[in-house]
Order: sequence, then structure tokens, then C-alpha cells
Amino acid sequence: MKIDKIDLQILSILQQDGTLPVSSVAEKVGLSVTPCWRRIARLEDDGYIRKRVVLLDPHKLNVGVTVFVAIKTSGHNQAWFEKFQAAVMKLPEVVEFYRMSGDMDYLLRVVVPDIAGYDAVYKKLIKTADIFDINSSFAMEQIKYTTALPLNFL
Repeated sequence: MKIDKIDLQILSILQQDGTLPVSSVAEKVGLSVTPCWRRIARLEDDGYIRKRVVLLDPHKLNVGVTVFVAIKTSGHNQAWFEKFQAAVMKLPEVVEFYRMSGDMDYLLRVVVPDIAGYDAVYKKLIKTADIFDINSSFAMEQIKYTTALPLNFL
């Protein structure tokens, strides 16, 4: 599917507020409602829009502490990974999970209420599979946070 300037405008608008009615999006991009709705449906069908969500305030939910957890393993095999992945996926405190290149093998972003909350997660992690090294860094301040992706590379 070819993305044009109007599609990019629609994506930009919806990244900022996915609750806007189609009529508002249409007005902002200079289309009538039906063509705008068709474009949004096409962007969803083609996977440009994966889903629409509500962003919650972590402080109001008592999970305002962010911990970045770097994990190294000496067991680079599929069985180890499957066991580790299954365990990590069960931890709701882990909100992001990446396989990395470089010095660390995996990076987790964990949200918890406090150090004791992280310690409970840590204890669950070290029970899951053999971990060679685990390094935890607590975020002191969130300088920038956005869920909006850059659209200038299309």
C-alpha cells in the first residue's frame, strides 16, 4: 500500500488522540467522513495502525518507579530462551522486553511501586532460568516519553 501525505496526517493525528471521531480527523485533513473512514480502515487492515489504547498514569496506579534490567546469559539456546520468555511474559511488571546486540542479551523495562516491588520481580526473574548476570538501573527522572512514532521515514 502506498502512503500519501493525507495518510501521514491521519496517522499523526491518531497518534496524538486515538479517541477522536472520524468526523474530527476528516475535518483536520480536509476530507469528508466516508473517505477518511476508508483510509483509517485501510491503515488498520494494512497494519499501520496495530491497535488503539488508553495510556494510564503510572503514578496514579502506584507503579511510578521504572527499572531497566539488563540480562546476560551463558545459555544461548532455544530451550533456555523459551523458558525465560515464558516466565517474563507472565510478569505484568515487565512492560517491555527486548533481545539485544552488544554487551547484554536482553533488556527489560519494569514498572513497580518501589525498590521492594522490584526486589520481588528480581527474585522471580532469577528463579526462571540460569542468568549469568543481571544489572538493574533505576530511572531517576523521565525526560522524554512518547508513544508517537516518527513518520518522516515513509
